Amino acid sequence: MAAIDVPEPAFMLDEEIVMFRDAVGRFLDQHAPPARVASWREAGQVERAFWSEAGAAGMLGVSVPAEYGGAGGDFRHDLVLVDQVARKGIEGFAVSLHNVIVTPYIQLHGTEEQKQRWLPKLASGARVAAIAMSEPGAGSDLQSIRTTALKDGNGYRINGSKTFISNGQIADFIVVVAKTDPSLGARGVSLMIVETDEVEGFRRGKKLDKIGLEAQDTSELFFDDVWVPADNLLGDEEGRGFIQLMAELPRERLLMAVTGVITMEQAIETTIGYTRDRQAFGQPLLALQNTQFKLAECKSKATVARVFVNDCIARALEGTLDATTSAIAKQWVTDAEWEVVDECLQLHGGYGYINDYPIAHMFRNSRIQRIYGGSNEIMKVLIARSL
Repeated sequence: MAAIDVPEPAFMLDEEIVMFRDAVGRFLDQHAPPARVASWREAGQVERAFWSEAGAAGMLGVSVPAEYGGAGGDFRHDLVLVDQVARKGIEGFAVSLHNVIVTPYIQLHGTEEQKQRWLPKLASGARVAAIAMSEPGAGSDLQSIRTTALKDGNGYRINGSKTFISNGQIADFIVVVAKTDPSLGARGVSLMIVETDEVEGFRRGKKLDKIGLEAQDTSELFFDDVWVPADNLLGDEEGRGFIQLMAELPRERLLMAVTGVITMEQAIETTIGYTRDRQAFGQPLLALQNTQFKLAECKSKATVARVFVNDCIARALEGTLDATTSAIAKQWVTDAEWEVVDECLQLHGGYGYINDYPIAHMFRNSRIQRIYGGSNEIMKVLIARSL
């Protein structure tokens, strides 16, 4: 029985969507069994071969139009992938980053030549994507980035460093946030595409040692006089980068709310199972009023979160999801996620602190949700601007 009782929204009940969910589930069961995922955790990253397998199975670029090598689906198909990857614990496979965050930059802001050039590679898995925003001294403050991409002949020369880059060790297609005119502040920001095997001066730093998300490689990247041709400027017009970022960040923040709800549901389900089986004072923990009250509070938060997130998804499908609402979703849901997971770990007692129990993984992995994609403090700044 599901932890919460919110019915599946009608837009996710189309027969084709249900069939796709079954296909994704079968693919993950076959190609990402627990032993393989455990090997990714040990290695600190997903092997490149799995990305190729996912591309061959049609799991990448599912919302890319068929004329560009994709499956011609929509946001719902990407949500199915995100949902199945999260529920099956396929940690480290950053399909949401590749499909829902990076690929749309090309699809929605690229020139026709750029779409023809790059989208088929992203859809097939020939390229694995990352986006390089954060810098050692900038973090969530994108206007303060120091990486530059200055004109040099018939191209640009990129200099700077990035950090906290997901897929940093494996990605060979990187959207780099840089300043093409440092004197203009945000109006001087542009997005540059770096295909790492086609340039000189690009270096990957160390794989960062995190407290969670063990299978997700997160890295430093360095650009030392990296030259790229002029047609690697996304959209072929300088100074549009900040506008492009602001247009796509709401979807990224909604994704974090989506995964936050899934984590809450999983935390509650596993805790109900544990407290039903665990005996204390001659009875199951679940029979104690304190346990019931704590789980009731968790269920209430998860239910509210699911209803709100479903509404946000509906708005995204209609094209009406605004930046303020997505910021609210990211901030409130990820805060609630942390509270729920923390309460569920507490109900596990000492066993909740043991890595053999799923709640321990959820606890470590959920902490970053309040930081990346723009910290929740930044979300509050964005929300306050709407007052």
